Amino acid sequence: MAETTETAAGDRRCGFIALIGAPNAGKSTLINALVGAKVAIVSHKVQTTRVLLRGIATAGAAQLVFIDTPGIFAPKRRLDRAMVTNAWAGAHDADITGVLIDAKRGFDDEADALFARLAEVGGRKVLLFNKVDLVEKSALLALAHAANERARFDATFMISALTGDGVADVKDWLVAHVPAGPWHYPEDQITDAPLRQLAAEITREKLFLRLHQELPYQSTVETEQWKELRDGSTRIEQTIYVERESQRKIVLGKGGATIKAIGAEARRDIAEMVEAPVHLFLFVKVRQGWGDDPERYREMGLEFPKE
Repeated sequence: MAETTETAAGDRRCGFIALIGAPNAGKSTLINALVGAKVAIVSHKVQTTRVLLRGIATAGAAQLVFIDTPGIFAPKRRLDRAMVTNAWAGAHDADITGVLIDAKRGFDDEADALFARLAEVGGRKVLLFNKVDLVEKSALLALAHAANERARFDATFMISALTGDGVADVKDWLVAHVPAGPWHYPEDQITDAPLRQLAAEITREKLFLRLHQELPYQSTVETEQWKELRDGSTRIEQTIYVERESQRKIVLGKGGATIKAIGAEARRDIAEMVEAPVHLFLFVKVRQGWGDDPERYREMGLEFPKE
């Protein structure tokens, strides 16, 4: 029996796959579809992802480690620059890079800028046209032809991350093309992010979904306390940091209604993640200039841009 286990281990494959693309191209939705579970926050707002988050899928003898990168765009603020640098770093470190293009938007300025730097990225590259259910077939074929004229791709896929169409084909291709080698994670693990970070990301997602102003870009969430209680439940304290008092009032809402709604939605998802009852306590504090504080960047796993 031991011999069979050794042989199976020798047949294993494992690779890191970075997904890069413009903001809101659907990277986080695709990561969740490929992993088969929610590991990345999804929002209709652009630039939701700030850090490199890994989702892990094991299929047969292959383990696929997906890197959900921040959207690549023209940075305006210090935080923007850190996010874009992080995205390209993820691509440079990967075995395979998946370039995700919103088929409905086609080749806009952001896609053009992305293609201009693709030559710097080594390793295999696959082209993924997302949201193809919203575009006519003739237009898709023209886009695919134009893209393959501009860069060399090992494969091109037409998918809808939201409905799941074409996702299995992408996964099958990746399983066949990741390099041979031992797995980096246990078979049942779906992300390498600590629970405290995932819980903070869940609450930040609810902020994005609940508030329609620019506020979410000026806010961050930190899990300050995580305590497992004797009755099997978990007590979690999180702080939502904003930059101004006026923003704090928006997050709280009239009579605390907004923060209560955010807390209820976050508590439900966190409880599902930890598979235990959760007592979630949210606090909102003003931390002026947190977007220029190196410590906050370290908390998010980002390198602090010097200028």
